[in-house]
Amino acid sequence: MKILIIGGGSVGLGIASCLIKSGNNVSIAARKEACEKLRSVGLLRSGVFGEYRANPELFKPYSAVSDIPKDKYDYILVCTKSFDTRQVAEELKSENRLVSNETGIVLFQNGYGNFEIFSEFFPREQVYIARVITGFRLIEKNHVDITVHAAPILIGSILPFYSENMADLCKSISKGDIPAEVSQEINKVLWSKILYNSMLNPLGAIFGVPYGAIGESQHGRTMMDSIAGEIFEVMEASGCSTHWPTAAAFLEEFYTNMLPPTISHESSMLQSIRINRPTEIDALNGAIIELGRKNNVPTPVNLMVTNLIKFLEYKD
Repeated sequence: MKILIIGGGSVGLGIASCLIKSGNNVSIAARKEACEKLRSVGLLRSGVFGEYRANPELFKPYSAVSDIPKDKYDYILVCTKSFDTRQVAEELKSENRLVSNETGIVLFQNGYGNFEIFSEFFPREQVYIARVITGFRLIEKNHVDITVHAAPILIGSILPFYSENMADLCKSISKGDIPAEVSQEINKVLWSKILYNSMLNPLGAIFGVPYGAIGESQHGRTMMDSIAGEIFEVMEASGCSTHWPTAAAFLEEFYTNMLPPTISHESSMLQSIRINRPTEIDALNGAIIELGRKNNVPTPVNLMVTNLIKFLEYKD
């Protein structure tokens, strides 16, 4: 399969390593510095699935989407931060030589609103969502380390009839070591991930601790419970749902099965703040605030968390 990965960060390189290993024709659009390293020494993956090295001749790195030769791809995987979503969608639309009517555009991104943005530029049935709760971190520009794997990658369509179009992609990712499956309920899965990320990611960044430390503290649990409660109120008011009917049911599952496998994981927001880069707070707790405003649901705890992250982003 011909696959283009947009975004050469930790998630992009992690998924690329699987698809290269399973024998696909893979191109990666990444920053210039990353491309130079990938071209010179290849891609290295380490961590919980073992070590894998892809030599430079096995894939094609490009420093801009506009540099990619005219070619139609079977799949385009968007692995950028959520604040770059609109720019990527606009670039792909303007470079329509890369996208055919059969191309599946798969969003490996955090938060709410990415699908909605891409649907402004492409038919809804062509855009898919991936849920990832695997921990990736960059060691070097060409070296991704997989720190934790909590559950298979799930990929599907908001329009369930189209989800099976992702079967070949899931098989190929799985063959490259990270388990991946098709989901017929990706919207519910997405909201589960939004809950998980909105509870852990900002608090991990604010307090500078791994996820487990938040769950071990009664004060941390109280804050996470409040965040989840507000999100469930917003979901109900906006006509959305997840696999659990109430916040209490979700929290029982969260503390029992979701949090324990990731207790040593460090927040991606914390990593961004350390290197003075923007976070994805606007697509997580910030998106909850906006949906709450539209539906007259107050979200004071999510608002406080968002303001604290904004302070940390711009404190220097």
